[in-house]
Amino acid sequence: MASTSTATRSSGARVNVQKFGTFLSNMVMPNIGAFIAWGLITAMFIEVGWINLGGGDHAWLSAGSWVAHIGGWGDYAGGGFVGPGITYLLPLLIGYTGGKMMYDTRGGVVGSIATFGVIAGTEVPMFMGAMIMGPLGGWSMKRIDAIWDGKIRPGFEMLVNNFSAGIWGGLLATLGFFGLSPVLTWIADRAGDGVEWMVNHDVLPFTSILIEPAKVLFLNNALNHGVLTPLGLQESAEKGKSILFLLEANPAAGLGLLLAYSVFGKGLAKASAPGAAIIHFFGGIHEVYFPYVLMKPILILAMMAGGFAQILVNVIFGSGLRSPAAPGSVFAVYLAAPTDLKNLAGITLSIICGGAASFAVAAFLLKIDKTEEAEDQLVGATAKMEELKGKKSSVASTLTGGTTVATQQIRSVVFACDAGMGSSAMGASVLRKKIQAAGHAEVTVVNKSIANLTDEYDVVVTHQDLTDRARERTPSAVHVSVDNFMGSPRYDEIVELIEQSRG
Repeated sequence: MASTSTATRSSGARVNVQKFGTFLSNMVMPNIGAFIAWGLITAMFIEVGWINLGGGDHAWLSAGSWVAHIGGWGDYAGGGFVGPGITYLLPLLIGYTGGKMMYDTRGGVVGSIATFGVIAGTEVPMFMGAMIMGPLGGWSMKRIDAIWDGKIRPGFEMLVNNFSAGIWGGLLATLGFFGLSPVLTWIADRAGDGVEWMVNHDVLPFTSILIEPAKVLFLNNALNHGVLTPLGLQESAEKGKSILFLLEANPAAGLGLLLAYSVFGKGLAKASAPGAAIIHFFGGIHEVYFPYVLMKPILILAMMAGGFAQILVNVIFGSGLRSPAAPGSVFAVYLAAPTDLKNLAGITLSIICGGAASFAVAAFLLKIDKTEEAEDQLVGATAKMEELKGKKSSVASTLTGGTTVATQQIRSVVFACDAGMGSSAMGASVLRKKIQAAGHAEVTVVNKSIANLTDEYDVVVTHQDLTDRARERTPSAVHVSVDNFMGSPRYDEIVELIEQSRG
């Protein structure tokens, strides 16, 4: 009983941490396109950008050119897009998104007003302030509206709603300007000093001891977009690049792990690893390698080794990116990288060394592991039994964690993940093809983030570490847990479940 209670508390704690991390990342993830736009414009138009590689020797690249005007240098120092983009546009988008998460559009508007007060009160990019004031504005506006809900005289609703939002937004902006801005400025300065100290004392590579385990527990988006991106953007605004963008997003360590599985793995894991490596490295969906670590937790040592090696190389070369690499694809990394040769060489070597380190450690651990994959044992035994019986066995499928028998006709399936963009999109695509190939084109298959789930779907598919959170949002659905996004046998069981629901 004690062990069961401890396991329950541990699971609950993990779910709560995931929820908080997801809350932070959900303010950033919908706005990644804006971050990429800012990063590309910065990379092209600043004084040492891609377009100005000639050093300004040509008339059209002079200090008074349109390139300088957009980039905010030369005769237009302080103007252009780059400075206002990171100072106003990106924090306001985060503040609006945070407010909207709490109270729809009305909350987003009040959250934006509150965020602007923090922005105006400091000279550093105020992403932390946006993550506080945005949700605070939406949440508090919702509570205030509840006070006079249903008590406003007919005809005065618009007047009360508009003035209450304006007055309360103005008060929050004032609070942010005078109260929160100095505090957050001090915190941002100390955080920057801490990162600088870690870089100067060559201890930044040791952050992989924390980053890699956090990633495989599906805190990757929270860590990257909730913590590293705000700090990195501030450093990038001051120095032109930041190594923080490469701590989590670099695909090197995951690539080495999946290549080791491709050579030294066994069964289903070995068969699926090459495809996962392509999706991870080129597509930037890091979640595909998480199950490979979770099925053999000792392999977290390989991920730590790869992370340590790639960060160490970037520290030695002083490498960094101008903006976040999202998704964490090798293409996104190079697109966000400054173009000087030393920086590009450092990033390239970090990918090679990080991948080699994780490959070497993972290969050694897989080589000395003599156990057969539990999943392969069950799948193989079930397949053999079905072969002897000459038909599929719905009962036997429970050996591999099968689904329950559907009590109503299945019309909608949703594949949900933490952010609703990476692994869920890939899993939904694979599952959709299987369902359509089985002749059930009428069944819709979509992907969503867990935070945006509503209790309207018949079947919800998630990774096994996220099922508890999904079940809270959709208690009436059939929940299917998978541990491999690409080739899980559970996908075939879902198809069988749909056929059962058809009678």
